[in-house]
Amino acid sequence: MGAAPIQGESKVPMLRPEPEPKPLKGDLALEPWDFEALGPSHCRNPEANEYRLKARRKLLAWSKAWAKATPEPALDVRTSIHNPHTFNGKKVERLWAYMVRNKASKSGLRKILGRDLAKDLDSAYRNSYLCLAIEHGALEVAFRIHPDAWYDGQNMLNRVKGEGLRDLLHILNGLEGFTLKLHDWKGRWPLGSLAPEALEELLRFYKPGELGFVVEQRWPIPTQMAAREAVLAADILPTLNTEWQRLLPLYRYATWSAESDHLFSS
Repeated sequence: MGAAPIQGESKVPMLRPEPEPKPLKGDLALEPWDFEALGPSHCRNPEANEYRLKARRKLLAWSKAWAKATPEPALDVRTSIHNPHTFNGKKVERLWAYMVRNKASKSGLRKILGRDLAKDLDSAYRNSYLCLAIEHGALEVAFRIHPDAWYDGQNMLNRVKGEGLRDLLHILNGLEGFTLKLHDWKGRWPLGSLAPEALEELLRFYKPGELGFVVEQRWPIPTQMAAREAVLAADILPTLNTEWQRLLPLYRYATWSAESDHLFSS
């Protein structure tokens, strides 16, 4: 089955990259309108851009702080665009920040791939990445391998082929509360007690370059304003920070790097 483009994993190139905004300073707590501006009544409305930009700057500030605090030396932070555009189908239903290999790390991979094969590296999201996202009714922390990031997906599959399933299975089952899925397929595999047979079957279906590989944890956010205010009154930032850090071993395992170099192993 071919992979249908989904928002955030589009195969349509952006003609001119939009510069990143400045991270928001001060109070970074999420507010009801951070989510409301992504709902069906406002996702196409340019008048909601200011709300979406503020939310985008919050996600950027959080993610930059996390990337700076992590031992990973090679993570850059990017964000999705907040305004309706041909790139997002003229509607903004999801905002996300993603932590991805930096320019120096890309250079190392580009040398291995060669100019033609490395062309997808020029788009930051066409890599494996750690993701923090909000939608009208959800908040998400995830590890994703973009469908076009065949080099990271194949790196992971080759590592499993060469080293066996045990290490990846151990990492995934250390992520209780997360679910594993392929691209936008309906099937979900809860982690924490994933059986080896289930992982073997999923990896047989996974096709780097065609399908996305996703490990995510999502929290429902009420769409009614009053209920949403009550949920957001709690300080959720420490929880998000903890859950994001739990994904780091998976990022290190799957993503191509000098320390995890299995791309062209036989």
